[in-house]
Amino acid sequence: MFKSFTNYSFQKTDLLFIVIGFLCLTPLISSPVALVLGFTLATLGFVPKSINLSTITKKTLAYSIVGLGFGINLDEAIVATKDGFGIIVTSIFCTLILGWFLTKAFKIDKKTGYLISAGTAICGGSAIAAISPAINAKNDQTSLALAVVFILNSVALFVFPVIGHLLEMSQHAFGVWSAIAIHDTSSVVGAASAYGDEALLTATTLKLARALWIIPVAFISALLFKGDSKKITVPFFILFYCFAIFIAYALPDYQVLYQGIFNVSKQVLVMCLFLIGAGITVQKVKDAGVRPLVLGVLLWIVISVSSLVYILYFM
Repeated sequence: MFKSFTNYSFQKTDLLFIVIGFLCLTPLISSPVALVLGFTLATLGFVPKSINLSTITKKTLAYSIVGLGFGINLDEAIVATKDGFGIIVTSIFCTLILGWFLTKAFKIDKKTGYLISAGTAICGGSAIAAISPAINAKNDQTSLALAVVFILNSVALFVFPVIGHLLEMSQHAFGVWSAIAIHDTSSVVGAASAYGDEALLTATTLKLARALWIIPVAFISALLFKGDSKKITVPFFILFYCFAIFIAYALPDYQVLYQGIFNVSKQVLVMCLFLIGAGITVQKVKDAGVRPLVLGVLLWIVISVSSLVYILYFM
């Protein structure tokens, strides 16, 4: 994780970035604020160029999600996953099908449109990263899809908790909604964490159950695009997350320790959102273009509104 700091020459201008990064590990900074701070520093040019932020963010995010597993009750996780199975499967395949037709209608590059659809349907950047090699996507196609998803993730982090409070959604209902309708795991956890601990536990469990669909969808994608199924990458942190839940269930005498790991992991996720914000620049927003961004917004609105209606009236 810290190999990216090797041979790093410290600059005084990087001090502000490092200090704020560590402040994100304290209760002083919330998830949405961390994201804005990261984006602001990136815009002002205060992000250290000698540090591989992308690698650090991915690994730190994976470790913190595994840590959250120690705060999940296995029995409750099984019930939540069973209850949410139908809406997870329906939302994934309906989003992919709708995305396929909209990509054709907007005359967007086929692979770019498919990656945006997959990112919206499953789990944002992780799905795009896993499916890209399977369909032999080019770097510019992958980057464009990632840019669209990251922009919408940033918006979701602020908008979802506000809507949840306006509609007076329960902790459980909001957790289910954020797990279904927000792209990346980091933003799901950030939004749910801002709403409450019960929402966080529900959202994390369902989101990672949804993320498991990366594997079958990646194989199907490889067949559709006649790509290479051997290049599919498996997000192993999901398996370790499940293992953490099992440990907490099998060894219940260490609940104090598990709660400590859970609390630390929640705070580390705030720092992850700061690092993610630091990777979103004005140039990336411009590079996203109008039509791919419209595709992403339309898919996001459809999945958000339809899942919200189902949760409010049928769950």
